[in-house]
Amino acid sequence: MTIFISLLVFYVAVVIHEFAHGWCAYKLGDPTAKYAGRLTLNPLAHIDPFGTIVLPLMLIMMRSPFIFGWAKPVPINFRNLGNRGNIALVGLAGPLANFAMAFLGSLLIKANIFNNTGLYILQLFVTLNLVLAVFNLFPLPPLDGSRILLGILPQGLIKYFVAIERYGFIILFGLIWLGLFDFIIWPIVKSLIVILGI
Repeated sequence: MTIFISLLVFYVAVVIHEFAHGWCAYKLGDPTAKYAGRLTLNPLAHIDPFGTIVLPLMLIMMRSPFIFGWAKPVPINFRNLGNRGNIALVGLAGPLANFAMAFLGSLLIKANIFNNTGLYILQLFVTLNLVLAVFNLFPLPPLDGSRILLGILPQGLIKYFVAIERYGFIILFGLIWLGLFDFIIWPIVKSLIVILGI
């Protein structure tokens, strides 16, 4: 039951994250996600068999201190967005949506109207949304932070940054192995939980 609840909460957080990217891109002039049927909160539209199901399930069963996974990236045509600033906004939309969900969850916890099971689910919801937001803000491809950085980098540095994108996953897994979550992600998440007062 704990595994099921953890996965369900994780799916909700990931779906909201991806929907926010597509919705923001649509509002800024790119209808690609809408035409692909991805402007929906239906989780079936966003599931990646390995990244959304197999890998998180394996990590939970292994009692990993973090849950790592991904949904199918929302298709976005950056040429439709007009400028690099809009690319940064689309990249920021997913983490901002997760921060908003974490804040909403913290308000519900403070309302003190739920039993122990409800509080457990809400605390998990807040934590997973914060982890997803903070992790995705890390400025490394293919994470959202790389899109934000791409939108604000000086023109002369863009080609060097784009050149590392093909190695992004390798670098990312290496950083996780070296303690990215222990030394950067978790300390920030814990600080945000204190700020939220829960």
